[in-house]
Amino acid sequence: MTHSTTATDPRDSKALSGTGVRATAPLHANLTAPALVAHSLRKGEGRLSADGAVIVRTGIHTGRSVADKFVVDEPSTTEHVWWGKVNQKLPREKYEVLKGRVQAYLQGRELFTQDVYAGADPENRIRVRLVTTGAWHALFARNMFIRPKAEELAGFEPDYVILHAPDFQAEPALDGVRSATAIALSFAEKVIIIAGTEYAGEIKKSIFTVMNWILPERGVLPMHCSANIGPDEDSALFFGLSGTGKTTLSSDPTRRLIGDDEHGWGPQGVFNFEGGCYAKVIDLSQKSEPEIWAATHRFGTVLENVVADPHGRLDLTDKTFTENTRACYPVEFIPNVELSGRGGTPRNVVMLTADAFGVLPPISRLTPAQAMYHYLSGYTARVAGTEKGLGAEPQATFSTCYGSPFLPRHPQVYGKLLQQLIKEHGTSCWLVNTGWTGGAYGVGKRMSIAHTRALLRAALAGELDNVSYRTDPFFGLAIPEHVNGVPDEVLDPRSAWADKAAYDEAAKGLVQRFIENFSSFAEHVDEDVKAAAIKAAA
Repeated sequence: MTHSTTATDPRDSKALSGTGVRATAPLHANLTAPALVAHSLRKGEGRLSADGAVIVRTGIHTGRSVADKFVVDEPSTTEHVWWGKVNQKLPREKYEVLKGRVQAYLQGRELFTQDVYAGADPENRIRVRLVTTGAWHALFARNMFIRPKAEELAGFEPDYVILHAPDFQAEPALDGVRSATAIALSFAEKVIIIAGTEYAGEIKKSIFTVMNWILPERGVLPMHCSANIGPDEDSALFFGLSGTGKTTLSSDPTRRLIGDDEHGWGPQGVFNFEGGCYAKVIDLSQKSEPEIWAATHRFGTVLENVVADPHGRLDLTDKTFTENTRACYPVEFIPNVELSGRGGTPRNVVMLTADAFGVLPPISRLTPAQAMYHYLSGYTARVAGTEKGLGAEPQATFSTCYGSPFLPRHPQVYGKLLQQLIKEHGTSCWLVNTGWTGGAYGVGKRMSIAHTRALLRAALAGELDNVSYRTDPFFGLAIPEHVNGVPDEVLDPRSAWADKAAYDEAAKGLVQRFIENFSSFAEHVDEDVKAAAIKAAA
C-alpha cells in the first residue's frame, strides 16, 4: 500500500493509527523512493547530485544532540534505566505537554509516513511508524530500516511511533527540556519525539536505543557493530566508534555484508536491525572503499551535508559544513550483501580502535575476560580536524560497549551478555588498531588499510590460531610475531617509533587513561575481568 491521500480520505486514520495525529493537510503514506525524491525536490528540501542522489543540509545540527536526549521517568521502567548524562529524566507531566504540542504541530502540516521494521529476525523485530514533515526524512527511514512487503503493510500496526518535527522549537520552561531541540523516549507508551533537529541520525539512533531496551530481557545482545559472513559461512562482528573503520572493513569483497552498524546476537545467531547503511563519507576513496563510494553515487541515496559543485559533482574531501558528512542508502546498494540480514553464531569478534597516540598494536588476540574489559572500555581517540574544539593533542574517548549514548540500561547488562556468549560459543576475539603508528597523530602515520585488511583476513581465516605470540608489557595484549603478507616490524608498535623512550611515555599515559576510565566498572565485573584489566606500567 503506497499512496498519497488528502484529509478526507478514509485511509488517513489507518496511516496515522497509534500516533495521536489526525491529518488536516496532504498525507503521503509509504511512498516509494522515486516519489519521495520528487516530493523532496518539489518542497525545496535539497537537490540532486550528478548521479541522482539527494543532497540535503541539516542546518545547525550536523550530528546528534546528545545533551538533548531524554527518557521519560515512568513507574514501570524507572528502576531499570541507567539514569545520568546519557539518559536524562523527563517528568511524565512534561512529556505529555511536549507530546501534545508536537502532535498539534504535525496535525496542520503536509505529512509523510513510513512503516518499517527494525530487526531482520522475525522473533526479535519491532514495527515502527515514522510521521514526519520531511520527504527526505521519510526516504532516509525507507533506506535505513527494513521495508515490509506489500501484503505486510496492509495490516501494519506499529509497536513504536516516531513523531518527527524537525522545524518545531521546544520551549525549555514549558516542555521540561534543555533547549529548542528535544529527543524524548517513552518506553512505557512506546513513543519517540524528535523535535528541533534536521539531522536524520536521530531517527536511526532512537530506534537503536529502543532495541537496546527490549532485547536484553529476551537474552539477546544488542550491539553497535557491523557484521559479515565469510566463504565458510563464518560470521564476524566488528565493534568500533565513528572513524575506526567499522563500515569500511566489514564491506569486504571476499565476505558478504550482513550490515554496517547495528545487530543482535541471540540463540539463532546474528541479525541486522536495519535494511540500510549510514556511512561517514568524508575523504571517501574510490580506490580503497569502492563499494561505499559507488553507493554514494546512486539515485535514491541521501547525502547529508556533502558538498557538490553547481553541476552536482561531489567533493567528498570538502569539510565546509561538517566533518560528519553522511550517505544513507539501502543495503542492497552494496554488492555481495546478505539480503536476509542474518548470519550464524559469530566465529570472530573484532574490536576496532583508532589510537591517535600511536601505541596500540595493529592486531592482538584477546581472552574472553580481556574482551569484556575492552568492550566496557570502548576506546578510541579523537584528533584535531575531526571534531570542533579539539586541540593539537589527541584526546582519548571511552564509550562503553562502543555505544554508551544508546544504552538505556546499565553497561554491565550488555557486558555480561557478551561475556556469556563468547564463552558459550568459543568465539575468538581481536583488538585491531586502525589509528596511528610510528608516533602519535602529527608525527606518525595512519595504519595502512592494506595491512589492516591483511591482518583481519588472516585472523578471520584462522591463520593466527597456531602462530607464536608475545605479550605486550604495557597492555598485556597477545601480539602475533608473524603474519603472512605483513612486515614483522609493523606488528610491533614500539619498533615503529624512532624515539623508543617517547613510545614508553606515550604508552604509560594511555595505560593510565584506561585505568581511570575503568574504575567506574570495577565493582560490577567478575574477578577474571578484574584480573585481565590493564595494570599501571612500572
